[in-house]
Amino acid sequence: MKKIPYINSEKTGHHIDELMLRKGLSVRDLQMQFGFTTPQAIYKWLHGTSLPSIDNLVILSVILGVSMDDIIVLDAHPTK
Repeated sequence: MKKIPYINSEKTGHHIDELMLRKGLSVRDLQMQFGFTTPQAIYKWLHGTSLPSIDNLVILSVILGVSMDDIIVLDAHPTK
């Protein structure tokens, strides 16, 4: 049985939150650095209801000082 990887958005959101805490960054800090009018996109990332776009993932990796691979949390679905 092969396992197909997928991005676990909920775990990725929790991981982004942990990385923000390590850097001492708040949602407001990220909102300002991204130039977002509202913090809604960031809250959606943190709650796992959406994932950052590739462009935003690149920026997020620079802000957090980690690679994009270090932000995303992968899980696997078993297949036949």
